[in-house]
Amino acid sequence: MKRNAANADSAEYSWIAIPEVGYMNLGTSAFELMKDLKGIRKQRGMMIDSTAVQETIAVHAKARKQAKKNKLSWRCSGGSKKALGWIPFKSGAAKWVNGCVRYAGLYFKVWDSYGLSQFAFRSGCFSQDARGRWYFNIVVKVETVARPAEGGQIGIDLGLKTTATCSNGECLARQDCYRNLEQKLGKAQRAKDKKPIKAIHAKIKNTRKDEIHQFTHKIAKENSLIIVGNVSSQSLAKTKMAKSVLDAGWFMLKTQLDYKSIATQGVFIEINENYTTQTCSCCGLISANSPKGRAGLRIREWTCAECGTTHDRDINAAKNILALGHKRLAVGIPLL
Repeated sequence: MKRNAANADSAEYSWIAIPEVGYMNLGTSAFELMKDLKGIRKQRGMMIDSTAVQETIAVHAKARKQAKKNKLSWRCSGGSKKALGWIPFKSGAAKWVNGCVRYAGLYFKVWDSYGLSQFAFRSGCFSQDARGRWYFNIVVKVETVARPAEGGQIGIDLGLKTTATCSNGECLARQDCYRNLEQKLGKAQRAKDKKPIKAIHAKIKNTRKDEIHQFTHKIAKENSLIIVGNVSSQSLAKTKMAKSVLDAGWFMLKTQLDYKSIATQGVFIEINENYTTQTCSCCGLISANSPKGRAGLRIREWTCAECGTTHDRDINAAKNILALGHKRLAVGIPLL
C-alpha cells in the first residue's frame, strides 16, 4: 500500500543518517553493529523509535553482504551522492488516528484511497523518491479471494513487437513508454534541468508499471497456471535492441505474475523457451519454412510444411511454452 505522505514538515524528521554504518567492515554483522551503536538514538536526540534504527542497521548489513562491499552508495538514485530518505518501523509503531498517520508523536496527512481505517497496521516504512516526495508504505492483512474450482492455464511469450502474447490470443501491446518521451527527455537533459528530467523518468516508470499491472492482474485472476519463457532482458540489453528491451519491462512483468499467482493460490513457472518459435504447436515438428535466426524475425505468420497449419508467430510460441510447462510439471520434483 503506497501513497504520498503530504505533510510539509515530514522531511524535517523523516530520515536518519548514521555515517558509521557506511564505513563498517564487510565482516561486521548486524548484531555487532547494533552493539556498537547502542544508545545512538538518545545521544543524537532522534524522535524515531529504537526498532527503526535496528531495522536500518540490519538491512544495511544485508546489503553489504550481498554486494560484497564495505561501503555502499545506499539508496542513491540516478548517480546522486545523497541517499534517499527511508524510515522502517515495526508493527504497532504507526497508527491511524483522526484521518492521519501517527508516528513518533507526529501526525502525517496521507492521501487515503484505500480506506486505511479498515485495516490494522503491521510493519512498514516511510520512503522518499527521487523527486523528494514521501510515501507511506504499510503491510495489512486482507482476506484471500477464493479462486473458482477450475482455473485457466496460459502460456506467455515475451517479445518486442508485442510485449507479451498469450496462448489464448490475448496480448500486451508494445508500450514505447520511453521512446514516446525520448525527445522531450533529451531536450531536458541538454538543458541540464534536473527537475523535469526526474519528472519525465517518473512518468515513464509509472506508465509502464500501470500497463503491466493491469495486464498481470487480469492474467493472474483468470488463470491458475501461468507459464512464461525465460527470455533474459539482461543479456539482450547488451545488443542493439537495448532500448526496446529495457522499455518492455519483462522482469517487472514476470515479478508481478509470480507474486500475484501466489496471492491467488496459483502456480507460476519459467521454462526454457528454446525453439518454441520454430516448432509447430500442432505437430511438434520444426519445418523447413518456420522462422529461424535473425532473418526470421520479420516473419510474423507462417504455414507448417509438415501439417499445413498456419500460425501466428507469437501465439504459436506461447502455445509451445504452455506445452513445455506441462511436461515440466509431469516430471515433478525429485526427493532431496
